[in-house]
Amino acid sequence: MQMSQYHYLPLAPGFFAILVVIFFMLLVLHSWRYAYVSLGVSSHTAMFLLFASLIGSVFNIPVAELHPEPVVSDRIVDFFGMQYAVPVVSHWQGTVVAVNVGGAVIPAALSLYLLARRNLWVKGAIGTAIVAVVIHWLANPVPGLGIAVPVFVPVITTAAVALLLSREDAAPLAYICGGLGTLIGADLTNLDKVAGLGAPVASIGGAGTFDGIFLTGILSVLIANLYGRPRRMQTQ
Repeated sequence: MQMSQYHYLPLAPGFFAILVVIFFMLLVLHSWRYAYVSLGVSSHTAMFLLFASLIGSVFNIPVAELHPEPVVSDRIVDFFGMQYAVPVVSHWQGTVVAVNVGGAVIPAALSLYLLARRNLWVKGAIGTAIVAVVIHWLANPVPGLGIAVPVFVPVITTAAVALLLSREDAAPLAYICGGLGTLIGADLTNLDKVAGLGAPVASIGGAGTFDGIFLTGILSVLIANLYGRPRRMQTQ
């Protein structure tokens, strides 16, 4: 196996470009700095992490290999209006389970940081569990791709859960519950369904779920804009 075959865009180029455009649209938000005060990190740190998530989505860290089986190669898979890329592979004997840097490693690390910094262990656990159950229920095994979730399901579910649990902490809860809930509900609890799908790489946080995870990060910014700025202005 060649390491280069593990690394590829999680979405078709045109759809990945949409995420890039959304990211750059955040740069022109007038309340950018206020937003991340509410979220719990500095604007520069948040910008770096969102950018790192985009770049890191290309990279997958292999952690296990399933039993040999025929796999799909070099295709675009359509699912709920989105197009996901299946990498070009050669000399591949079976599905490789991998962890995506941008869609799993970075969101999980930031979520743990926010849980500790804001002391949101209880609310974070409750919200993550609710999102995970909903996502697990709606997750679909897709031949050639792995596990996929309709792109806006994590966003809508996370927004409702975060705002119901706490408007004051809605921004960090949106990031925590959306990221961890999607990873657990879509990928980790469905690993037993990956075998037999013919996916060369079953990427945890990668193709099939990365778009939803990334958009929940954007959602946390929007919630912070709604609920973070007024509180900060009142304390001045």
